Amino acid sequence: MPQDSTTRYFWLSGQRAAAQDRFFREALEAQGWVEGDEAHWDAAWVTGMPAPGQFRRVSPRRKLNHFPGNAALTIKSRLHESLSRMKARVGEGVGEEGEGHPLLSRLTFFPPAWVMPHDYHALQRAALAAPERRWILKPTNASKGKGIRVLRDAAEAPVSPNWLVQAYLDRPHTLRGHKYVLRLYVLISSLTPLRLYLYHQGFTKLASEPWDPDDADNPYSQLTNPDINALNTRVEVPVEFIDLERYRAWLRDQGHDDDALFARIEDLVALTVISGVDALRARTAEVGADPRGGYELLGIDCMIDDDLKPWILECNLSPSLDTCAAPEDGGIVEERIKGELVRDMLRLVDITGESAPEPGDDSPTALLAEARAEESRAGGFKRLLPSVSPERYLPFFSLPSLADMTLAEALAGYALPRPRLARRRVTELHEADSLALYAADTGRLYRPNDAAALIWLLATEGLDPDAIAEALWAASTEPLAPGVLRRQVWETLGEWCRDGLLCQTEAAVQDASDRGEPVRADVIADAEPATWKLRHAGRAWALRVADAAAEKRLVEAFDSGLEPLLPEEAGQLPPLSLLAAPAGYTLAEGRRVVASRLTLAEVVPALSTLLLRLAARSGEPVLDVVCWQPGPGDMMLLAVDDQACRETLASSLGEGLSRGARLALQDGIMHVEPLGLPFTGHGHMADGGSTERGATSFRLVTLEARQDAVSVGLSPQTRLDALAALLPRCHTGEGGVPSADLMTRLDAWLEGIPRHTLHLAADDPGLFAELARLNATPAGEVAAEV
Repeated sequence: MPQDSTTRYFWLSGQRAAAQDRFFREALEAQGWVEGDEAHWDAAWVTGMPAPGQFRRVSPRRKLNHFPGNAALTIKSRLHESLSRMKARVGEGVGEEGEGHPLLSRLTFFPPAWVMPHDYHALQRAALAAPERRWILKPTNASKGKGIRVLRDAAEAPVSPNWLVQAYLDRPHTLRGHKYVLRLYVLISSLTPLRLYLYHQGFTKLASEPWDPDDADNPYSQLTNPDINALNTRVEVPVEFIDLERYRAWLRDQGHDDDALFARIEDLVALTVISGVDALRARTAEVGADPRGGYELLGIDCMIDDDLKPWILECNLSPSLDTCAAPEDGGIVEERIKGELVRDMLRLVDITGESAPEPGDDSPTALLAEARAEESRAGGFKRLLPSVSPERYLPFFSLPSLADMTLAEALAGYALPRPRLARRRVTELHEADSLALYAADTGRLYRPNDAAALIWLLATEGLDPDAIAEALWAASTEPLAPGVLRRQVWETLGEWCRDGLLCQTEAAVQDASDRGEPVRADVIADAEPATWKLRHAGRAWALRVADAAAEKRLVEAFDSGLEPLLPEEAGQLPPLSLLAAPAGYTLAEGRRVVASRLTLAEVVPALSTLLLRLAARSGEPVLDVVCWQPGPGDMMLLAVDDQACRETLASSLGEGLSRGARLALQDGIMHVEPLGLPFTGHGHMADGGSTERGATSFRLVTLEARQDAVSVGLSPQTRLDALAALLPRCHTGEGGVPSADLMTRLDAWLEGIPRHTLHLAADDPGLFAELARLNATPAGEVAAEV
């Protein structure tokens, strides 16, 4: 494609619908720009992230709408890590005042979160400490609400990677009874110095059905994402957007102080972006991109709770610029606002490059002129950083860059205190005149040269960066300009702060290693693994349990089958172990791994499966069936695999169910011995797990889910069909598949057992009634009646 000196080209790329490009295209075509391609562009608009090579082409006159490293904000797990690191860093810097310090009190706008699988056990400890809390599960790198659901039980969290679990915010502020989230548009126009803006308009995104705290499984009540609510056919208005101007007017009508709320929102936005700026700067330098050629539009979602406190939920890369609402439900206003947003943004970032600053001029005069020129083009954007009160935000940086300090001071019009630093998580190693620094968190060893070692020494003795630069310049015999030396000192200290070796402090504080690691309030401490005596079916084991969360589940499920292990029994009983693995739990019998990557919800079923297999004896197989005793002397054996059937069964029959039955030989005749194991992860072991319950008659019922079934349907079952249903559920004392002789005996046993198949339709409430009716019907009448 030919490219002359007068024509300007734009490039559209990424995985997106045409609507995502519309306003960018319209704004530039109105100025005479022409569409180019990936090799010919002066302004690129990429939905998602471009190839790293494209970043190396940017310049003040060739703009791209992203910065490398933005994943520190836009991937949910990384955002949580960025905010948590900032909070930990600030907490160590303020010392003993802890959570009561004013700086830390401002860092309570993000809910506790756990990244899977690394934080799985911490999540379970948190759940154990707060049994009434609910949780929200999110994929770490997905959009449009995909995969998000509310968990009633944290044990259901997956142990696979790429999932984040957050503490569920269960007191949302509602608008006309509906939960809502605010979509804010945030623009990073410069990395060094950091310049940040918030757009004056945005949207209130409403859930399509009224908020109901007890209806956790209803996405249309719990979630506000328009892509999810658009699927709701039960309401007339599935997607509704209210712009922020009308939202603020509504708040005032309700007697609320909207200015106070939005002041807190602005603080939240500024602190969120500061938490990710180190990663943005480091990655930009790593890929060799000119930071003056990038900008980043983010879509931040905030929930407002019942106390009118804002909480950040997520920070979206390439926020949707499509029109989501119908025209009569806010779509007309939505389209207008998004068009104005893009036009204002392109003017602010100087997409044409006409006002590009001189390269390399970071003097106060140049930085101030650039910032003021940019703000004059801001349109509906309000500058948040640098703040009019820079002291409010400089302490939250790991270390402000020299350009951050210079611009903040120029805009404020007065001298700002220079940051002082303290050792954070580092060990100093000395040999003769050499210094090494070991960061235990990362396992990295730093070997500073003589000049850098002196910078370290002076910084840890309490000198601020400018004082260090002055001391080095005064002692230097090399003809190095003071400005160059000053920049090197700030950059060296900035790298150490970014890597966690140093942190800003308000006063001299002792080494963090002497204070110990900060304790998180949202989890309880690890306890030593406990060992229990587990009894079942006439046998006993020494069961070692990894943590308190798993121990609580097992004690509830196995009840009297668990008892404290006496000292004299230790080493005498065969061992079982439930181990805390990096991803979930691992169940082991002796030195053999039985099951791995178990969630907490799967621990009880997995141990029950093992005990069921161990209960089999030579010639006396065990059936993995569900036992239900509807009345004295009666027992139903229910064969069920389908998860929907299992959930319906559990909700219909509840605690009356147990798992497992052994076919014991007495006088050459097979008798059924229910094993009493818990049916679900929340079930209980029945009667110690080894009783007859006095049952004298048995029926075998196979439950099947049928897509074409409209209600519960019962039919007789042939002996061979029953045998086929039981074969995968049959465990032998010898292990392996049943022998031919055992199959013959099973076949003979089934001949004397009434057998039925129950076809189950989704959401059918008639399961209990049908099973009860079946139980009341004499065995010989069932076939004729059906």
